[in-house]
Amino acid sequence: MVFQDPFASLNPRQTVRQILTAPLVVHRIGAKPERARRVNDMAASVGLPLDALDRYPHEFSGGQRQRIGIARALILDPELVICDEPVSALDLSIQAQTLNLLSRLKAERGLAYLFISHDLSIVRYFTDRVLVMYLGRVVESGPTQTLWARPLHPYTQALMEAVPDPSRRRHAAPLTGDLPSPSDIPTGCRFHPRCPLASDICRTSDPALAERDNGQSVACHHA
Repeated sequence: MVFQDPFASLNPRQTVRQILTAPLVVHRIGAKPERARRVNDMAASVGLPLDALDRYPHEFSGGQRQRIGIARALILDPELVICDEPVSALDLSIQAQTLNLLSRLKAERGLAYLFISHDLSIVRYFTDRVLVMYLGRVVESGPTQTLWARPLHPYTQALMEAVPDPSRRRHAAPLTGDLPSPSDIPTGCRFHPRCPLASDICRTSDPALAERDNGQSVACHHA
């Protein structure tokens, strides 16, 4: 896993070498020389110089710290990496560098990412497939470009309308009401108190996620 905050997710009392070696020790992978070689190779793969391995996290910038977090996640050669808002705490220029690094590592290592983000521009640029969630449940999914061209769920449409776009001719009305408490989820469709299309069936029947012919799936009575 790659965590959101590169300042809080690294042990300040450990050097980079200790941070990258720890997963290998926990999972009992390799003897000491093999672990040292893997740490050196991993540091080089994410663009960290070898002299960085004996320094502490506070000596690095936010972007460099996130490279350390990425290296720690990849040191065990995983097939799936969970990226929880991995660039939201970084400056825009550093965000681009980090996303490019993740893209390169994906191609080189055959990785799959579960990429969690609230930034729709990053989602559109980085992902192959999107799942839109509301109150902890997937309400729509589909290939990224298909979903962007034709969002089916009212919540997905509202999210995209909220992104500033000077070329857009028509602007939908913003959503009304507040997000309900997760401990008191509405009956029926959980989006119905804020949905402009809500009808009686939405208040009593929770729609299932249904697949469409174009590869999209949507949970809505009126999609």
